[in-house]
Amino acid sequence: MSKKSIAIDGPSGAGKSTLARQIAKALGFLYVDTGAIYRTLALAALRRGIDPANSADVLEVLHGIKIDLGYGADGLQHMYLDGADVTEEIRTPAVSAGASAVSAIPAVRTFLMDMQRDLAASRDVVMDGRDIGTVVLPGADVKIFLTATAEERARRRYEELLLRGTEVDYETVLRDIVARDERDTSRAAAPLRQAEDAVAVDTTGKSQEESFDLLLNLIRRQLAQ
Repeated sequence: MSKKSIAIDGPSGAGKSTLARQIAKALGFLYVDTGAIYRTLALAALRRGIDPANSADVLEVLHGIKIDLGYGADGLQHMYLDGADVTEEIRTPAVSAGASAVSAIPAVRTFLMDMQRDLAASRDVVMDGRDIGTVVLPGADVKIFLTATAEERARRRYEELLLRGTEVDYETVLRDIVARDERDTSRAAAPLRQAEDAVAVDTTGKSQEESFDLLLNLIRRQLAQ
């Protein structure tokens, strides 16, 4: 029996990870946060004092480390770097910027794509990222392009960072969001774009609960077709 796959793409701060995790739980699917994989590689590079945009050095790091993805008793995805759980450490602004840089390296995307496709081949999955519906899982059963205004996404990210105890100011977060959008949409390797057969969902002004209900109903209708 073929496995079902749901691809949720969109810009940084659109709420993809949170909503995808909730959708997966509601449907009984496996949640795969692909951005966390790139963040883990970026953390490995930063720990070694390597510029995440330096393709040769990053590839050397990639071939010399072990990245694992697992699921804890909490049901959440955990990322492991050389056996150590780095799930919390990969959520800093510096690692976020580094993830954008390493994900722009074509050889990195090719190397990590097999991991993502293997997961989708063996389980029903909800996978979020920036090129899931266009590159990683072009044959996904449901494709969503989740977005919100840059200001809305910056506000959400700002509040999230404050809750984690990270001292930031809103204007800095907004600048980072806008800069990340530019990098993600203009990169040569699998740029962020809406797949032709994806449904666009704008959550600007919507609460978490409203966004979840909207997405879940939309996905269930699509799966039933």
